Amino acid sequence: MPSIGGPELILILAVVLIVFGAGRLPEVLGQLGKGVRTFRDESNKPADEPAAKAAGDEPRKSGLN
Repeated sequence: MPSIGGPELILILAVVLIVFGAGRLPEVLGQLGKGVRTFRDESNKPADEPAAKAAGDEPRKSGLN
């Protein structure tokens, strides 16, 4: 899988700047950073800790008992 080099990164940033504009760029990049941070935190959780427990949700009960 090829990596992203300098020219490709500059092209991507230019397209983002054109699409979102200079005024909203810090907001968009901040949201992107929060998303990456959340993804990294969730992917580093131990496998034995269920996501529902971390979110405060209770597991669903089956009506088949």
